[in-house]
This record gives sequence, structure tokens and C-alpha cells, in this order.
Amino acid sequence: MDPTQQKALNALESFIILSKSATSPRSAADLVNQATSAPNTYVFAELLQTPNIAALKTASAEYASFYTLLQIFSWGTWADYSSNPNLPQLSDPQAHKLRQLSLLSLSTSPSTLTYSHLQSALSLPSVRAVEDLVISVVYAGLLTAKLDPKSQRVDVSSVSPLRDLCPGRVPQLVQTLNTWDARCVSVLGELETQVADVKAKALQRRRREQRDEAAVEKLVSQGEKAKTRSQDEKGKVGGKRGAQEVAGDKGPLTGDGNDEMDLDDGKGLGRTRGAKRGGGVIKNAAKRMMG
Repeated sequence: MDPTQQKALNALESFIILSKSATSPRSAADLVNQATSAPNTYVFAELLQTPNIAALKTASAEYASFYTLLQIFSWGTWADYSSNPNLPQLSDPQAHKLRQLSLLSLSTSPSTLTYSHLQSALSLPSVRAVEDLVISVVYAGLLTAKLDPKSQRVDVSSVSPLRDLCPGRVPQLVQTLNTWDARCVSVLGELETQVADVKAKALQRRRREQRDEAAVEKLVSQGEKAKTRSQDEKGKVGGKRGAQEVAGDKGPLTGDGNDEMDLDDGKGLGRTRGAKRGGGVIKNAAKRMMG
């Protein structure tokens, strides 16, 4: 249970006990005034159900109005009280509490939380009075809210469960909950569809990536095989050429030596002819000097 609600129920308990001795309409009416004026009493459904308070419904109009007043404190608003001129006059603590409870009811709709609407709905004299009321409700723990003077509105984030349901409100509440449930189911269905679509696309993307990876690996493997074959073929060709060169070098060594002899012979002839030419030149030079 909400702590604020539990605190309010505890505050009301003493009045429920006192109702057992409020056997006359006047004493019951006085008890209503006391309960609605006391601090921390914000729920009244249990007090309405006590026999002596419930008996006010069938009492004279003077006292029956107190039962109606207690109903307004339980689930009504300031507008309900203002629209009924036959209700008892409120004291200042009662008026302040009823405005506080009315603010809780108005907090269910953002459109009703402007300064101008609250000032009109709660019969407050100024914007400052609106802000003071909101501050008192926040400090009492009845709701969590922030004032926005710039936008002239009240931003409510949470409301304590202190308002009772009026008779006949349950079917309407059930219908509202069913509508909300249907909307939630619809949203969940859309989310599940979107999740399934995302998963399907992710699976397709993963399969495409796997195919691409397999294709790349295949190409890399083929390139490596081709490179290996090329290196093997080059090695075979190099081996054949080396064998041929070795065979060519060994051929002259196994011959009869005629090429070397020819070369030597050629070189010898060259040297003989050079010597002869050199000798003739020297003889001619000696003759010219002597002559």
C-alpha cells in the first residue's frame, strides 16, 4: 500500500471508532466536520460505510447535507461543492483540504493543469494562490509535481491513490482498463512483428556475409594454388636449364683438345707475325741513321 494512503487510513481510524457512539444526527454531522477538518485525513469511504454516518442519508435535509458533503470529500471536487448551494458552509481547513483533493482529481488530465484552469476550477483569487496550493499538496506527499511559471502550468509526475471511486464508476473504470489493455496488446503485436522483421533481416544479412566470406576464401585459396603451381613450373624449367648448362660445360672437357691447340696456334702465329713486323721496322730505322 502507498505510504501516504496508509497514513490517511490510520488518521481516519479514530473517527471510525468515534462513529459508533455518534447515534444522533447532530453528533454524526459534527463527526463529519471533525473528520474533514483534521490533518492527514484524505480518505473517507470507510467512514461513509459506518451505520451511524450512513443513517444521515435518511435524516432531515439539515443533516443529510453532511452526508453529501462527506461524499464530495471522498470522491468529488470543488466544482461539485460549489454547484450545490444547500451544502454546509466550509471552514478554512475544510476548504483548503477540498481544494487539495480536487487538485488530485484534476491531475489526471494534462489539459486541466494550466494556471488559468486551476484558478478557475478551484475558485482561487490569484496565480500565487494556485502555486501555494500546489506547494502544500507536494509537501503533504499527495502528489509529485513541479511548477512551470514560464509556461503557466503544473507538471505532475505521480499522484497518491487517495481518491475513492464514486458509486457506478467501476463499470466505467473497467471499460477504460479494457481499452487500455487492448491498446497494449496491439502495441505488443506491432513490436513483435517489428522484432521478427529485424531478426529476419539480420539472418539474411548474416547469410549474405557468410556467402561473401566463403567466396573470398575460395578466391584466396585458388590464388594460393595458382601461385604454388607457378612456382613449381618455374622450378622445373630452372632445373632443366641448369642441367643443359652443366651438360654444355662438360662437353669440351671430354673432347680431344683441338680447340685449345688451335687457339694456341693462332696466338703463336700472331706473335710470330708481330715479331717479324717489329724486326723490319728496326732495320729500316738503322739504315736511315747510318746513311
